[in-house]
Amino acid sequence: MDLGILTFPSPTGSADTARMAEQLGFHSMVFADTQCLTPDVWGQLMLAAAVTEHIEIGTGVTNPVSRDPSVTASAALGLQLASGGRVVLGIGRGDSSMAKIGRRPAPLADFDLYLERLRAYLDGEEIPREGHPSRIEWLADCEVPRVPIEVAATGPKVIKIAAKRADRICFAVGADTERLGDCIARARRGAEEADRDPDTLRYGAFVNCVIHPDRDVAREAIRGGLSVFAHFSGFQGMDIDSLPEGAREAARQMRTGYDMANHAVGSGAHAQSLAADFIHRFGVAGPLEEAITRFEEIRDAGIDFVRVVPGSRDMPREVASTSMPGLSKVAAAVATEAPA
Repeated sequence: MDLGILTFPSPTGSADTARMAEQLGFHSMVFADTQCLTPDVWGQLMLAAAVTEHIEIGTGVTNPVSRDPSVTASAALGLQLASGGRVVLGIGRGDSSMAKIGRRPAPLADFDLYLERLRAYLDGEEIPREGHPSRIEWLADCEVPRVPIEVAATGPKVIKIAAKRADRICFAVGADTERLGDCIARARRGAEEADRDPDTLRYGAFVNCVIHPDRDVAREAIRGGLSVFAHFSGFQGMDIDSLPEGAREAARQMRTGYDMANHAVGSGAHAQSLAADFIHRFGVAGPLEEAITRFEEIRDAGIDFVRVVPGSRDMPREVASTSMPGLSKVAAAVATEAPA
């Protein structure tokens, strides 16, 4: 199983973050795309590409509302060329990037169409746009490795769309292996219904994790990031009653009480409302040995890669300095094949 890091790009530190992630041995590093909280993600990824050699880089995740598929495809292809083929294009329906400009996530039908057009643009195909033939014309002069599309998915409808359109699916449902197993099974059924071989898809998970010998410290540091994924489960239209019992109350709280002004911030009232049992079940917060065991269980559940959310935006620096080296040890421990 491959372990990577999801983080926010920094106005002055994105290159250093990428360099550190590569030196620590992570397989990938993806940047969140929230234009009102961070600089433009594609420019920051170009900086990351310039100071790294082998780590996979990409969006974690961009959205289909604020960027036309031709714009996203052209940016991803340019980065793919500059990085020597190390790009993953992570995309979801849109959350904080939309909320910060008073917009809502893309409707399901629009998201499906966007992914279809995005794949066509990435592959150099011509598609009709308002009666006009459209394609990435500069691509004809270059040889660019295929850019994989990775869809962030929580609910069954998005999982089904992802199984039809994407190369990878990254489940935003926490670290609970039972729920992850259900998501994999649903994705495989969706691929088969779309006449795709489910074995050609890669299955991943967003996992909030802070490693620290003091569990209470780790749980406080993880609250903000974990609240984001509880918020995803509480999206309008989601069937909260279908969630595992431990997630239902958190999803209800996040549906009505999520404070976007404190997005991914642990000190926010919405993050402080998360119960310790929820944090333990849906995140990984505690000593290194416990974290390794939890990630091995995730690997053995059928997950091919993990995008680790390494704490909250307001996590104390001294906690981060303890957690990141620990995460690199987890990455090394789970990189081996699962036992037969």
